[in-house]
Amino acid sequence: MFTVERHVRGKWVCDDCETLIQAPVPAQVIDKGIPTAGLLAHVMIAKFADHLPLYRQESIFGRAGLAIPRSTLAQWVGVTGVQLQPLVDALRDVALGQQVIHADKTPVQMFAPGSKKTHCSYVWAYATSQFCETAAVVYDFSPSRAGEHARNFLQDWRGKLVCDDFGDYKTSFELGVTEIGCMAHARRKFFELHATNKSMLAEQALRHIQLLYEIESESATWSRIYAAEYGKKKPCR
Repeated sequence: MFTVERHVRGKWVCDDCETLIQAPVPAQVIDKGIPTAGLLAHVMIAKFADHLPLYRQESIFGRAGLAIPRSTLAQWVGVTGVQLQPLVDALRDVALGQQVIHADKTPVQMFAPGSKKTHCSYVWAYATSQFCETAAVVYDFSPSRAGEHARNFLQDWRGKLVCDDFGDYKTSFELGVTEIGCMAHARRKFFELHATNKSMLAEQALRHIQLLYEIESESATWSRIYAAEYGKKKPCR
């Protein structure tokens, strides 16, 4: 369901000097643009969260009686991205201000310019630790999984990086970043070995990993209790 939002701006004229004044235009994401912030948020969420390409959104709007060409939608997405860049920069500053960052990536199919084929691109995610007071996640798009993309994001950061064992991060490790292996990735191999071959050794490894998880959970609980009792911020580990 779509609605039209009207802004009625009053005008006044001075009887003496005949000067005309008018109420200012409400602030818009796109200056003098037609779409409201809600409509722009709808288009962005549909595209990036619900995976609806703009040509499909064009058809959806058309069925509702709204003729919005995909070229216009593309322009809205671009301008909205520019307006959101300060927020992205602020989140990045928060993440890089921590001593521990979690990193991972996921493949996305992207149309290659000038062709009707797609190629595999990647979206990298950088998140603060669950033990930090500020929860922040920054997404960074790249056309490939080359390690230079992670290096460009991290720049001169020299903290501890929790990640998988792919070679994408090796350049950062060589420059002083401390590697912390992901326990979930390590556990997965033991789980697959146990599920496939009923390996007793893999089962034993899974039990030891479960004990480590329990210790970590108990540590986090005591950390929250300490913070509530003494008014301390939860430590970033």
